[in-house]
Amino acid sequence: MKVFAGNSNRHLAEAICNYLGVPLGKASVRRFADQEIFVEIQENVRGEDVFVVQSTSFPTNDHLMELLIMIDAMRRSSARRITAVLPYFGYARQDRRASGRTPISAKLVANLITEAGADRVLTLDLHAGQIQGFFDIPTDNLYAIPILTRDIKANYDIGNVMVVSPDVGGVVRARALAKRLDCLLAIVDKRRDRPGESEVMNIIGDVEGKDCLLIDDIVDSGGTLCNAADALLAKGAASVTAYITHGVLSGGAVTRVTNSKLKELVITDSIQPTTAVQSAPNIRVITTANLIGEAINRTSQEESVSSLFD
Repeated sequence: MKVFAGNSNRHLAEAICNYLGVPLGKASVRRFADQEIFVEIQENVRGEDVFVVQSTSFPTNDHLMELLIMIDAMRRSSARRITAVLPYFGYARQDRRASGRTPISAKLVANLITEAGADRVLTLDLHAGQIQGFFDIPTDNLYAIPILTRDIKANYDIGNVMVVSPDVGGVVRARALAKRLDCLLAIVDKRRDRPGESEVMNIIGDVEGKDCLLIDDIVDSGGTLCNAADALLAKGAASVTAYITHGVLSGGAVTRVTNSKLKELVITDSIQPTTAVQSAPNIRVITTANLIGEAINRTSQEESVSSLFD
């Protein structure tokens, strides 16, 4: 087994390797003068079980091309099996035709990864579970819920916790966490008028006096979470904390979260935190390295990955 990484999230790749007890593979991923990507694998991978760790986060297209070119380089170097490990799978929000004459980009990216030469895909908290079916190769979708559950139990009185879904579409995810914590569930009913903007309409559930935990897979602009926090506090919530797997946090999202009424935003390191995220007083990052590392180990040993979440 050998683990390699592109430039998107080397800190996470190194932490995964520390968990596995293996060195991070030597590879050069650099740019020509015109920004064209060049990859050179600097050690023998012939006959090896290879894992390429790369989140397709900002700049999304650059990191996606790095992944595709690294997979091609591994295939042409006679690796026995290539697993693309995507802690964050970009383009996942484009998983259907929401209106006429639009693409299904998630399927296109799945095809690109497959055609590049990947034999398997390992990813974390897909925006929609059915995206697994877009791949024509085995795909394991890991869940961050065990990590979030441990952190919540360490920091909150579970008897006063209320898990909250920020929209109707996230109810399944929120219910899974509420079941693990054995606590109640509430839902924020909202209407989105334009992409990146949301308007909170109503709170379904009694949140008065509760420590509310907003659960979602992606935080991008942060508008939904901040509006939801305002609505929950207006309904009498004692505090509002958000637990989100993928901290995209584009544009002015960090400033918006910092100035919001959120007690804390907890995200994972599936996307490498920026300097602004690291210095924000109410944003905290927890690691997925052990979870992904164990999944990699089990994949290499041909053991069950789904049993991680039993």
